[in-house]
Amino acid sequence: MATPRILHLHSSFDPGGPQDRAVRLMNAWGPRARHVLVSAEPDALGARAAIASDVRYEVAQDPPPLTGRPSVARYEAIARMMRGFDLVLTHGWGAIDGVMARRVFGRGAPPVIHHEDGPGPDEGAERSLYRRIALSAAQALVVPGGRLEQIALRTWRQPRGRVHRIPHGVDLDLYAGARKARPIPGLTRRPNEIVVGTIAAFQPADDLPALVTALGGVSGRVRLVIVGDGPERAAVQRAADAMGLSDRLVLPGRLAEPHRFLRQFDLFALASGGARLPMGLVEAMAAGLPIAAAANGEVADTVSGVNRPCLAASGDPLFLRESIQALVADADLRTRVGAANRAVAEAEHGQEAMIARHAALYERAMGRPGALLT
Repeated sequence: MATPRILHLHSSFDPGGPQDRAVRLMNAWGPRARHVLVSAEPDALGARAAIASDVRYEVAQDPPPLTGRPSVARYEAIARMMRGFDLVLTHGWGAIDGVMARRVFGRGAPPVIHHEDGPGPDEGAERSLYRRIALSAAQALVVPGGRLEQIALRTWRQPRGRVHRIPHGVDLDLYAGARKARPIPGLTRRPNEIVVGTIAAFQPADDLPALVTALGGVSGRVRLVIVGDGPERAAVQRAADAMGLSDRLVLPGRLAEPHRFLRQFDLFALASGGARLPMGLVEAMAAGLPIAAAANGEVADTVSGVNRPCLAASGDPLFLRESIQALVADADLRTRVGAANRAVAEAEHGQEAMIARHAALYERAMGRPGALLT
């Protein structure tokens, strides 16, 4: 049997939730598949560093643009690129035109499976309608959480059989027990200091300036660590300067292997909410951390019942501050909530189940059972 050829379409292949998940799946298949990666941003390829040495992959050279104004010629070029593959995997709004290309030029095209981790803050009726039209050509739509599943069914009007909810999965063993921590650049813990941490792509959807503002009114010796990098880094620094918090903010950049630094946080905080389910949230729960965040959206549905009373009424900095303050002030509460979150991660977010469900879906779409996982 020939090795399956899989085409991956991403708006960016820098580290982030969808990219990291794609890499974990590629690593799980190992040499059993061949992959071609397309990044709409040609230089955004940082997630490749985590691809295992036995994975056979290449980066597409001079692919057609994945984004831009609707164009029959561009759709046709994308469809031509897709032919010859056994499966096409598209990820997020930045790759939705790969699905649309299959709808417009479906003859001879391989099956397409689309993955959505949540609409952005600029999602509106026009984008929803476009998704609805494009996704009619998808073999399947994969979402990680219940809120997004309902959006897919009700707003994007996808049939029940097309929508597959596969929760984020992590290697739980890596986060279990006491493991050697990796130092976080710029962070030297002070006596009796509480470290509030998060992982972000520094995109507008993360609303990181709101998190900085929320920290401003928290009493106690508190520092904020935001791991990651991106276009909003300068805005975050400006917010810290405006609040007089520059000495309490640590921006170490991107760090690999979250299990090696998450335990240096005392709690994990998020400002954004809605239908997005950040991978960092699940990783933090696996590390046994309590969560301070808004109670809306996927976060409230994902954390433990013990954690929910600690969530804020909204993402407004005043409410978020109360959520952070409650956990900062009570070490026993942090311990109880963190243990409950770890239990939820063990029950619902194991990596093996996530990999197996993706493999089964992909194999079924290709008509090749056992091709990826034997």
